[in-house]
Amino acid sequence: MSGKVANVDFIGSDFGQPTQDADLLKQLSFVPGLKEILMLRQVHALEHATVWVLGQSTSYLSNFQIDNELLSGLSTEEGFYLYGEVNISNLRRAVTLALHRLTNGEVDLAVHPRCGTNASVAMLLTAGLAVGMHLLLPFRPIEQLVGFGLAATTAAEIAPDIGALAQRYVTTAIPFNLAIENITITRDIWGREAHFVKVRWRE
Repeated sequence: MSGKVANVDFIGSDFGQPTQDADLLKQLSFVPGLKEILMLRQVHALEHATVWVLGQSTSYLSNFQIDNELLSGLSTEEGFYLYGEVNISNLRRAVTLALHRLTNGEVDLAVHPRCGTNASVAMLLTAGLAVGMHLLLPFRPIEQLVGFGLAATTAAEIAPDIGALAQRYVTTAIPFNLAIENITITRDIWGREAHFVKVRWRE
């Protein structure tokens, strides 16, 4: 598929135009912290795509997205931490390939089922539905217990889909403005060993 065809995929795409974040930053450069928020969303997408690519590299089914549950990540506005056993050369290749695939139309790589966004959405849904049931049902123990059970079950059923939507539209963005600087073995703020993929903003 040519580069021109890949770019056409982004016209009217859910993830916006390639220059969208850069244009927004130029227009609203006076807003404090905007660049960091935009970078964090793009880094978050790159983190997810890297985990997907690393999962594919350990599978013979390279056409399918395989979730390697031994890997996890944490995004910051400067890059992301990757936790789990991974060879740094494989990680370097995976990050480069993930960035290429994301910016050439494979937008589904930006969404991951084990993202913390899904857990947050599930908690909010459970709390919201539980309060709603509490207010709607009679204030007797059995009805309240049944209501809470229904709220928890309903939240568990719909949270993955709503979490995926939240990732797609709120917590990730295609990393058109990211350039990979380096990858190092380091420790996070809790002292856990991880690989850190450092990125920088580019116009």
